[in-house]
Formats: sequence, structure tokens, C-alpha cells
Amino acid sequence: MPDLHALCCGRLAFDRSVFFPDAAPGTPTTVPVPGWLIRHPKGNLLFDTGIACDAASDPAGKLGKRIASTYRLAGAIDENPVDQLALLGLAPDDITWVVNSHLHFDHCGCNSLFPKATFLVQRAEMMAAQAPGSRYDARLWDLPLNYQLIDGEHDVFGDGSVLLMPTPGHTAGHQSLMVQVARDSRFVLTADACYSGEHMARELLPNVVWDGPQMLDSMRRLRALGEQSGTRVLYGHDPEQFALLGPATRALV
Repeated sequence: MPDLHALCCGRLAFDRSVFFPDAAPGTPTTVPVPGWLIRHPKGNLLFDTGIACDAASDPAGKLGKRIASTYRLAGAIDENPVDQLALLGLAPDDITWVVNSHLHFDHCGCNSLFPKATFLVQRAEMMAAQAPGSRYDARLWDLPLNYQLIDGEHDVFGDGSVLLMPTPGHTAGHQSLMVQVARDSRFVLTADACYSGEHMARELLPNVVWDGPQMLDSMRRLRALGEQSGTRVLYGHDPEQFALLGPATRALV
């Protein structure tokens, strides 16, 4: 069975109303930007690569004025995938697979640091990113990397332990990940299909949504998985939950 580790790949500070449209503007919040390492006998997989490591020096130049005006980069200097992997004795070249849940700036920002990996992206997500007028930042993903486009569910290692699941709504080709860490224990990594436990409990959609009904449907399917025995849902940007997961060196059980 694989091991699962939570990596902090940055933090974002912004107005709470960005994530919670019913909140009164003016309340600040800070959320983690997780990456997830799965160590499997057949290779190491990184689920999302976080915010570009060099973005803090020039947020507007590296991420664009729209992003920089909405979010402040608030991560510590070592909260990036390279330093987090180093805590586990790994370097970027040790990563066999990278999965991008989707191609927004805080989920593919460090793709360029993993040139030896195979990248798994839903075909619908890549098509949306490549579409005329797309607001995706091509500097972060349109790179000479080994992208493998997939359609629907995908069993990464062929043994059922690491399963990609399409969860569209936040974006056209968003995907989540299920990891079986023991016979009676598994985790569901929602990424941005559900930002937090509060979003799930309230069935609340954030401001950034490609298709609201599809996102609600994806959230409900994720909730149903979480209600199964031995299954724990890990949300995309939940500061309270993430603080309880411990350091990257601790495997989740």
C-alpha cells in the first residue's frame, strides 16, 4: 500500500468573501496550498505542485496583476514542493508522476521543476486551458513536459490504490484523487472540488466556478465517498483541517 504525506506548497491571504460569497467583505483569511506526496512501490506521485516558487519576489510579474491584486502570498520560505520533498529525502527528479487537479496558478505553479515526471491531466482541463480567450496562465503549464491526457477515472498504478476521479465544476476538467493507504483506510483528496469542510457542510460554492450545478454534483459525490467506512476526505484549502495533519515527514494513516 502507498504512503500519503501532506506538503505545504504555499499559503494565500485574501478577503474571506472570495471563498465565501455570503461573507461580508473586509474579513481577512489565510489558507494553505497543499501538495500531496504518494510513495508507492512503483514510483512517487505528487498531486499538485503549488504556487510558483519564485512568485513571492514579483507576484504581479509572475502571476499577473489580477491574481496579485486578489491574493497575497503568505507562505514561509520553505513552504514549496522542493523544500517539502527534501524533508523526506527526495528531490524533484525522484518524482515519477505529477497529477494536476487542474491548471490554476496555485495547483500547477511548480510544474517546471519536475521535467522527468509524467504529468496526468484530464483532457477536458487541457482543452479548456488551450481554448481561445482562456484565462489560464500558459507560462505555468504550457511547457515541454510529458503530459499524458486522460479521460475519466484512471488507476495510476494498476492496483486500485491510487485512483483519479473526474470532479468537474470548479473547472471543466477538475480531478480529485483517492488513495488507499491500508486495507481499511483510504483518503479522498478533493483539491478545489471542495475548498473546506464548511463549504461541504453548507453546500456553498466559491466565487471561482466554471459550472455551479456540476460543482455541487461533484461535492455530493465526494461527500458520499467520505461517508463510507474507513474513508477520510481532505479538502483543498482548509486551514483548520490542514493544521491537524502534521509535518510532511508524517505519513497519514
